[in-house]
Amino acid sequence: MAMASSLPCGGSATAPPPPPTSVRRPLKLSPIHPPVTKNETPAVVTISRRSSLLLPFPFFFSSSSSAAASSPSLEPYIDPAQGFTLLRPSSWIQVEKAGATALFEEGKGSNSIGVVVNPVRLASLKDFGTPEFVADKLMRAERKKESTKDAELISVDERLGHSGLPIYEFEYQVDSTRGGMKRIFSAAFVTSRKLYLLNITYSDRPENPLDNSTRLVLEQVLHSFDTL
Repeated sequence: MAMASSLPCGGSATAPPPPPTSVRRPLKLSPIHPPVTKNETPAVVTISRRSSLLLPFPFFFSSSSSAAASSPSLEPYIDPAQGFTLLRPSSWIQVEKAGATALFEEGKGSNSIGVVVNPVRLASLKDFGTPEFVADKLMRAERKKESTKDAELISVDERLGHSGLPIYEFEYQVDSTRGGMKRIFSAAFVTSRKLYLLNITYSDRPENPLDNSTRLVLEQVLHSFDTL
């Protein structure tokens, strides 16, 4: 939950004014070129407010019954006390952990979905900065961790949540001494002077990369994160 430490809790921060949501501009990111294996095909992925990245990954675009059967089903999770909601895999177990408002884990592995809620002196995430500005702060915080060997930003996006609330979304990859390569999907918003941060962490090792069907499920969780 690195972003929580990068956002100010003691005063309003100044930052470049956010661009209109209708404006799309590419990020200047270093391309990621993992080695292509026999089962991987290079593909150019283009996304709004994102750079075009040459990302080799296995294609599982066919909606076969076997792929659908292996994907976990999702169910709503609502926290009326903190005022947020999201979809969660029904088979994942909710666990208690200090500092986490809600945490779900897939068995005893390193795959997890966590939510942290902290008070801030911001009325909106836009008061802190643009999605790109926040992404830069996020990556700097990740790279400062002792366990981080490398961290690469993949994409940045912005969407409107309940009642037009701006929600920032990020995807990045981390190579860590704790669990190896991981894919991180993160979303954040500010409402009622509170920062809401979602972190989805999933193993993405070269010998067992994140498959497309699981990725689609994790993206559904990411896009479902919202205020009540």
